[in-house]
Amino acid sequence: MIPLVYENDEIFIIDKPAGLAVQGGQGIVHSVDRDFAEQTGQKVFLVHRLDKDTSGLMIVAKNPPAAGKWTKIIGSKIARKEYVALCAGRMPAKSGVIKEDVIQHGESKAAVTHYRVEKEWTVPYENENGAGEIPLCLIRLQLETGRMHQIRIHLAKNNCPIAGDDQHGNFKVNKLLKKICKIKRLQLAAVKLTIPLEGKEMVFEIEIPFSTI
Repeated sequence: MIPLVYENDEIFIIDKPAGLAVQGGQGIVHSVDRDFAEQTGQKVFLVHRLDKDTSGLMIVAKNPPAAGKWTKIIGSKIARKEYVALCAGRMPAKSGVIKEDVIQHGESKAAVTHYRVEKEWTVPYENENGAGEIPLCLIRLQLETGRMHQIRIHLAKNNCPIAGDDQHGNFKVNKLLKKICKIKRLQLAAVKLTIPLEGKEMVFEIEIPFSTI
């Protein structure tokens, strides 16, 4: 069951679970467009996307005109999406803007991510090579552009990869975190969504779905 956060005549706002693909296709058994359609008993139309491994707030539309309208809104600066990531490392500053191009479909595209470090701590470990500590931090992020894996790439390039990200992050550190902190998946979630609704700005927010201790 996909949690429903809000519904009106045009859209649903859902809390997409981690591990669930947004769009179905070859080899994909479960996806938002299929599972949520079955859940609601009606066809749904995608407005924007989240990575399969990213959880959190997402809009799906009830019909094609609504999908067109909300795709434009989400793609504009009227809507604001805020993410939270648990990372292994330290950012160069407590807040700032990352402006580094991202390769998408073989082409270099401009990408801009705003970030703010909310919390920093360390976890000790001990293995056959000795003892040590892993620096962790909780970061809030807002996207100015929406490139594929943008947050994951930008944080990794700043030596502060997201915990559980084996594709862009540190596999050895992730292996340690899995053993020490029981982290088994990507620690990234879309936790806050601000959009125009009913003639005013409305904010939807969910709790961080992973441990930050």
